[in-house]
Amino acid sequence: MQKYCVGTIFEDIINPCNLLQIDLLRSERKLSEIIDLRVHSYYWDQDLNCAVTTLKILSEVFSVEIQPQVFDAATGMPGAGRFGAQCGLVEGSLMFIGIMGSNKGFEHEQIVALCHKFASAFQQQFGSLQCKDLRPQGFKPENPPHLCEEKTKIAINFSADFIGNEMGRLAI
Repeated sequence: MQKYCVGTIFEDIINPCNLLQIDLLRSERKLSEIIDLRVHSYYWDQDLNCAVTTLKILSEVFSVEIQPQVFDAATGMPGAGRFGAQCGLVEGSLMFIGIMGSNKGFEHEQIVALCHKFASAFQQQFGSLQCKDLRPQGFKPENPPHLCEEKTKIAINFSADFIGNEMGRLAI
């Protein structure tokens, strides 16, 4: 039975003081709903960027502890500091693959190969790895905050599926 870890967004359902294990075996739809709620909360309640949001949600989904410095390091990642380069949704996922792979004892080359496979799959699914392509309007002051919220929800679901499928296959 697979468990996923969720936090305070469900304070009306669970104790907000602890991260609790929620059984999501019944349907992927529930996981998708949780990801949607977490993205919205991290964007609007905590004003986190896409890379940090991706790292936090993937760490909750797979119950992997991440040190605070890692989140600090991801602060300037989205689009390479809003330059329009690699998307923070890709960067956060790649960082998580490295952390989880290391935690599972994967060899360095296995992690690199998995990151390459993820980047290829992400590009095939979304058409690019570049923020300037995925967010063609750029980072203009007149843009509303968290313009990529819907894309973030889809991308984190994609990342969670990819990581679950591919890392499970490597662990066999």
